[in-house]
Amino acid sequence: MTKKILIVDDEPHIRILLEQTLEELEDEGVELLTATNGEEALETIQSEKPELVFLDVMMPKMNGFEVCDVVKNKLGMLNIYIIMLTAKGQEFDKQKGKEVGSDLYMTKPFDPDEVLEKSKTILGL
Repeated sequence: MTKKILIVDDEPHIRILLEQTLEELEDEGVELLTATNGEEALETIQSEKPELVFLDVMMPKMNGFEVCDVVKNKLGMLNIYIIMLTAKGQEFDKQKGKEVGSDLYMTKPFDPDEVLEKSKTILGL
């Protein structure tokens, strides 16, 4: 079964950077998916059921906290690992991330090596 990673960010350069960071995982059979806003992310999560989601917080239509809350608490999709990826690194934001069920909170700018290693660990590669 193909493992899937969903990259959700409304900023094209962040999406591209994450795709470039994670593209070597495609050699190991990982499929990379992208979404540009919260609504699109939710649709993709429900239809594709990715194992791992990199989720931006500040996005149009639906923010990352709302998406995470729906996925984890309303839909009960607890087997999806959600990493909140955001420029907002205050303790308040990290706490909110925990409250809505995110598994990990990473701040931008992020270390591409750390993102890759984390992804390999989570996917068991």
